Amino acid sequence: WYQRRVRALPITKALKKHEDEKKRAYGERVLQVEKSSFTPVVFSTSGIMGDEADKFYKKLAHKLAGKTKQSYADSIRYIRQRLSFCLLRTLVISLRGHRGTSPKRFSDRNDINILYMTKNNLN
Repeated sequence: WYQRRVRALPITKALKKHEDEKKRAYGERVLQVEKSSFTPVVFSTSGIMGDEADKFYKKLAHKLAGKTKQSYADSIRYIRQRLSFCLLRTLVISLRGHRGTSPKRFSDRNDINILYMTKNNLN
């Protein structure tokens, strides 16, 4: 019955509801134990971001743009591209299952360098 109730909600209200549930579940522990803040990052199955996730990624893009001396537009595009591929990979794995070894991970420093090199090569 829970799924039917959530399905009947408009997508923005459903995302807000899930954000609130995550805040209730994890927010207090993060504040008490880790002395930090908590931002729930919630997506629909079609990739629509919740309001707090959208704010988080915008803030991240501003920080990345300042650190790499890139424009905000380039930073947010880069973040959204990475996010899209991560969500797509997750969807494919959930549909067909994981096969083989996991892909090699790059460090955050390499990601920033890739963004910087891509921008410089475009000019």
